[in-house]
Formats: sequence, C-alpha cells, structure tokens
Amino acid sequence: MPARDTHHEAIKNALIKDGWKIIHDPYTIKYEEIQLFADLLAGRTLEVERDGEQIIVEIKSFLGRSPMREFETALGQYIIYRTLLKSVLPEAKVYLGISRSIYQSFFLQKAIQTIQNETQLMLIVVNLKKEEIVKWIN
Repeated sequence: MPARDTHHEAIKNALIKDGWKIIHDPYTIKYEEIQLFADLLAGRTLEVERDGEQIIVEIKSFLGRSPMREFETALGQYIIYRTLLKSVLPEAKVYLGISRSIYQSFFLQKAIQTIQNETQLMLIVVNLKKEEIVKWIN
C-alpha cells in the first residue's frame, strides 16, 4: 500500500466538513490483473454505498523540486484511475485534491489550464490551514 501524501489528513478533513462520508481510505481499484490504490472514496447521502453520489480523490502535495514533473505524474495517475473506474465504479467522479497555494502558484498558469481543460481534469482546492474546500473545478 502506498504512503500517504503530506496533505492527506487536511484534505480528508475538508471533505468531511463539506458533508462527505469517507467510505474507503485508501480505495482499491481492481481491474483485470491490475490493482491500484486511490487515496479516498467518499460519498454523500445516507445510503452512499448503494445509490449516493461518490467521488474518488487522489491527493497530491506538489512539494517536490519540480511542480511540472509532479503534475505529469499526477495527471497520468488521474487518467489511469478515471479510465479503469469507468468499468469498476462508473458512477464515481475522479478528482485531484490539491492545496490552495499550489492551485494559485501553478494551476492558474495558462499552459496548465489548457492541459486541465483538454484532459477534463477535475480539482478539489483546499485551504489546508482551515481544512476547508475553497473551490470545486469540474
């Protein structure tokens, strides 16, 4: 099982504050011979596991030396998860959970927004200090 990201608890707590129930932490994606681990499966409504809204959240801190390199890796992971989940859990939406600071310093660049739009990358932007969601980008 992979190590948790530095911002895992803050983003998880922001989701809980926003009314989401954490169903799996982590969530195992099994498809054919492949097994992967997304950070969170969360849901809304009393019967989330049967017919409620569900989201998969992959959390990334972008604390390395190169935000672009981390973005390349995160985007590849996101696309793989989204592709496999179409068969495994088709009703779930996949989000990349990030901090407000990396959103403002990196994700607002025109080139990154072009990539985000083209790949239909969905984001949850979190104020880490307050553990609150500040923006959903669908």
